[in-house]
Amino acid sequence: MADRYSAALDMAEWADQLGCVTIAVSEHHTSPDGYLPSPIPMLAAMAARTKNVRFMVAALIAPFYDPLRLAEDMIVLDNISKGRVDLVLGAGYVREEFDMFGVPMNERAKRVTETVRTLKAAFSGESFEYRGRTVRVTPAPYRPGGPSLVLGGSSEAAARRAARIADGFIPSLPEVWDFYRDEVQKLGRPDPGPSPIRANTVVALAEDVEDGWKQMSPYFLHETNAYGEWQAQSNLASPYHTSPGADQLRASGQYRVLTPEQLVIEQKESSFPFVQFHPMCGGIPPETAWSSLRLFEREVLPKFA
Repeated sequence: MADRYSAALDMAEWADQLGCVTIAVSEHHTSPDGYLPSPIPMLAAMAARTKNVRFMVAALIAPFYDPLRLAEDMIVLDNISKGRVDLVLGAGYVREEFDMFGVPMNERAKRVTETVRTLKAAFSGESFEYRGRTVRVTPAPYRPGGPSLVLGGSSEAAARRAARIADGFIPSLPEVWDFYRDEVQKLGRPDPGPSPIRANTVVALAEDVEDGWKQMSPYFLHETNAYGEWQAQSNLASPYHTSPGADQLRASGQYRVLTPEQLVIEQKESSFPFVQFHPMCGGIPPETAWSSLRLFEREVLPKFA
């Protein structure tokens, strides 16, 4: 795992040097595959290795954090990164995680709301009332007002809550956006427009597609099945579904292995050329991940210079 963390930091520096727009990390707990449980120290390390790329925690599971301690950690991260971090807060959904932290699942909405309000007050740099006492969090954020606070979610309730208390909303599924859009307008604010996200897909590059799929498909299967099982237990609508095998997963189009030439053609036909990589998805070995990234650097990016 130490080698994987080291590779992630190297990849962040590499991406920053090539003009990457955003690097996102997530969190889960008590996962047998060692899924990243602590995104804030990881982003602090990445921020120290980069200059321009923005970072996003997508999503931090708010019910597991002490809101004041979280405010301090985020302010330190905001200063380390010089204002390059945005925070997506989620309510969580994996029962084993709530059991681990001793948090009742029926307190999720209440805890998310308290966390958002506490962070907003703390990021102001002023004193505020917190659980019956007056507190002030120091130092001040680097960015006035601190990191942006966006809510994530897959339900109507989460979407409407985001409109009421947060700076924005990132839905797990594009169709949930309509609830957020409706609530924003009911509150008298401008229409935020159509969903900012599209279907969730993973793209990797290989010189030979069949060989690349053979190498990477076990890791793609691990990711979709792990998420699919978590979310099926919670009866959540999700872009992830359990898959019986690599052939079925490939047919779904959610995970794709392309040659550099195929990616160039796709992007040149797009009105907005943009690509998102998930280099070590599902446990892909660092050397395989680097092979994909280097193909992008050598054979794709120069075609758009």
